[in-house]
Amino acid sequence: MEPMEIKEIESAVEGILFASGEPVHIDRICVALEMDRPTVEQVLQKLMDHYAYERRGIRLIRIEDSWQMCSSPDYADVIRKAFEIRKPAKLSQPALEVLTIIAYYQPTTRAYVDQIRGVDSSYTMGLLQERNLIEECGRLQVPGRPRQYRTTKQFLRAFHLTSLEDLPEMPDLGGEGQMRLDDNGDIIDPMEKAEIIGADTPDEANFPVVEED
Repeated sequence: MEPMEIKEIESAVEGILFASGEPVHIDRICVALEMDRPTVEQVLQKLMDHYAYERRGIRLIRIEDSWQMCSSPDYADVIRKAFEIRKPAKLSQPALEVLTIIAYYQPTTRAYVDQIRGVDSSYTMGLLQERNLIEECGRLQVPGRPRQYRTTKQFLRAFHLTSLEDLPEMPDLGGEGQMRLDDNGDIIDPMEKAEIIGADTPDEANFPVVEED
């Protein structure tokens, strides 16, 4: 393949990401363009900055080593209206508590989540799995082999995180295995004020919006 000009590279990257509609690993883009990773990363970063600076209706986001083209959160309301998409419900306090524990202590078991919260969390964890915010990731090698859980890439996208390293700093702990509580006895959650966009309907974060069965 003949060497490509920078504009051609940008256009090719846009085409790949638009056609996918899902996160694309950077190695796949490098192979398609027959280019080295640093150069491709530079092009992707330039495109991401351009979309953000120009306040365009589309954005380019990075999720770990993958990149995705998506709609701008600024236009979420009009996109929902255009495609008659129901606005997703916000996560409840119990769901945020469970999600916070799993995010900071993953991989972890339901028993450990229950131990920290002091209540049974099976129903809430089931809801988080249905919303694709957590997933099973094997079993702990102890008697009974309990299932372990971790957050998903959808979790990163919903909270606008590039990787788990971008998680807010954990609040002060009240001892090992215990999270700090407020005056009402609720866990002080570093993610409780985060805006969840499309957490249960991934279509809303994609561009174009595609209906799924």
